[in-house]
Amino acid sequence: MASLSTEHLLGIADLSTEDIQLIHSTADDFKEVLSRKIKKVPSLRDVTIANLFFENSTRTKISFELAEKRLSADIVNFTSSTSSTKKGETLIDTVNNILAMKVDMVVMRHSQPGAHRLLSRHINAKIINAGDGAHEHPTQALLDAYSIRERLGEVGGKRVCLFGDIKHSRVAISNILCLQKLGAEVMVCGPGSLIPKYVSGLGVKVSHSVQEALAWCDVANVLRIQLERQHVRYIPSLREYNQYFGIRKSHLDALDKQIVIMHPGPINRGVEIDSDVADSEHSIILDQVENGVATRMAVLYLLAEA
Repeated sequence: MASLSTEHLLGIADLSTEDIQLIHSTADDFKEVLSRKIKKVPSLRDVTIANLFFENSTRTKISFELAEKRLSADIVNFTSSTSSTKKGETLIDTVNNILAMKVDMVVMRHSQPGAHRLLSRHINAKIINAGDGAHEHPTQALLDAYSIRERLGEVGGKRVCLFGDIKHSRVAISNILCLQKLGAEVMVCGPGSLIPKYVSGLGVKVSHSVQEALAWCDVANVLRIQLERQHVRYIPSLREYNQYFGIRKSHLDALDKQIVIMHPGPINRGVEIDSDVADSEHSIILDQVENGVATRMAVLYLLAEA
């Protein structure tokens, strides 16, 4: 059986193209499982997984928990608001105490970039990055690429544009790396204040015109404005952002082709995307949610076998 080239999922940068393709082909199998009347397999019946979320999460946390339950794993849930980290305990001490309870895998979201890489050097468990600050969110990129593959047949050769707050988005950098490894062309579009200077060095195109970017792309992945990570004002107002950079139905009506609309959530309707776009026939947003469970099942299964 094929296996991943890494024992952790710390970021897309650590995965080969073959790793990504293996995750996607394994997700195909698990998506078939999720269509059955009994949506459960015993693949991780003897594996204990700790979900450590040091930042708030709804979709990612629920998606991982559901994936773990569908694989029959035992689950330990941890939230920082009720933990000893509030009393000064270090991250490594916290995790080591959890591992002392014989935990095999750790799914973690943390506000500090690189926290997962630090843990991987100090603890004896498989680590999955569920988001580290504004750095990476690898499973979101994997499920986004999987959703493009499912809708368009392949990712290679497709044109994908990421719209919005590129500067503060961990989804953006993971998507860029994943899409490029699969052979897609990538563009980013947004106000100059929300596009970091380093992004052009990654081999992506940069646009500040929504209509121009939509005319170029096959897939539009719309990201939200991440106000919780902005310590200074990068845009005059949300209303003005929507006026100049929000995706509206009139933008799509002006195109001479059909494009795919994506959004990793949560959606700020009326800011980065209007409801008649998010809920249109162009949108695969709910498909992304469904595919998130199958993709995370694939990651968990493959890492447990590594």
